[in-house]
Amino acid sequence: MKAHYATGLKQRGATIIYVVLAIIILSASAGVLFFKIKQPPQVAQEMKMSTVAPLAVADLPEVTVYKSATCGCCSKWVTHLENEGFKVVAHNREDMNTVKQDAGLQPQLASCHTAFVDGYVIEGHVPASDIKRLLTEKPTILGLTAPGMPQKSPGMQPEGMAPQGYDVLAFDKAGETHVFNRY
Repeated sequence: MKAHYATGLKQRGATIIYVVLAIIILSASAGVLFFKIKQPPQVAQEMKMSTVAPLAVADLPEVTVYKSATCGCCSKWVTHLENEGFKVVAHNREDMNTVKQDAGLQPQLASCHTAFVDGYVIEGHVPASDIKRLLTEKPTILGLTAPGMPQKSPGMQPEGMAPQGYDVLAFDKAGETHVFNRY
């Protein structure tokens, strides 16, 4: 009788272990499916790594920047681009609103300086690494913007510090945006 009772306990114990393992596996599988299915398309796009080789410094096109003569952070952003290998031609302008309107920028996307590179508009304190990615991937957008003046962006903080706490947005001619990079 003891042997029969012990065998029954072992079988019940094994069954419980199998049931617990099955629950764990099913929960993990459901979690993976949930996060994969529920992930917004723009997040999936942000996380996708480029398979195109990055541009060499010698291949970087010239960047034309329009800025106010008195804007110190604009000059620091120009220096940031130069330190990253870009040749930059800067023009001081009094009529920055006209430059922005001519570039097709919506007011909510504006910052302090406007640049042009290889047919794209670059508005504000966009890191050079994002511009290089843009030039490598060549998406069908009008440009990139870091609206306003993010405090921890190139030109707004000491050179060499990592950007943080803001998004770089891609935008089209209609002013529609999506996150290009998140810091």
